[in-house]
Amino acid sequence: MSSNGDTLVILPAFNEQESLGELLRDIRQNVPDYPVLVVNDGSTDRTGEVAGKENAAVLNLPCNLGVGGAVQAGFRYAFERGFAYAIRCDGDGQHPPSEIPRLVQGMREKNVDLVIGSRFLQEEGYTSTPFRQCAITALGWLLSVICRRRVTDPTSGFQMLNRVLLCFFSRSYPTDYPEPEALALMRRQGYDYAEVPTRFRERIAGHSSINGWGTAYYALKVFLALLVDRARPVDPELSRERLIGEV
Repeated sequence: MSSNGDTLVILPAFNEQESLGELLRDIRQNVPDYPVLVVNDGSTDRTGEVAGKENAAVLNLPCNLGVGGAVQAGFRYAFERGFAYAIRCDGDGQHPPSEIPRLVQGMREKNVDLVIGSRFLQEEGYTSTPFRQCAITALGWLLSVICRRRVTDPTSGFQMLNRVLLCFFSRSYPTDYPEPEALALMRRQGYDYAEVPTRFRERIAGHSSINGWGTAYYALKVFLALLVDRARPVDPELSRERLIGEV
């Protein structure tokens, strides 16, 4: 499942030239059999050049699409090239490649379409600012109700997907900061997920795009989007039962 080139590591990256080289070397050291795709999301720095020098495949987007667009482009690339699985990591280095085997093990054992690396399942888990932690907890509670399954880390971008979910997300994926909305969307269409404990670390370089009042804006926007999404009808053309016959 993980040693014959059927699993692609996807790194969406926007202006990550300072962190990308070290991250790609770390991936090579920890999971050397995994091919890597860097989705260069319209960066204005040397992100694409750095990725190329580290022998990663590079998908250069013509403009900045944001996280959702870059991630979906990576999923579509993986699906159209026949990969059975994809692992998504952030290009800022917060997701240690040494933790990837935990996702792979979860995919093997739990019989789900999506495995999420959670910062908050370990006793000494990740800590954040009190306000941000409160927003994550509230969002996790709402998603747990919507998905009818516990969600401890609703904003985690450290994930492993199987092929049927790659097919679905390559056709339908939220924009902006998509992780919570994507989780609710896939559950409504009949897909399943599980969380596994993983360690996160500080960014290698740069700073988060969600800080201060941006956290409050992000939380409000996601809450509203999740509530609006509940009013939309389920699309039978994108249900798991339908797509599993295509992959």
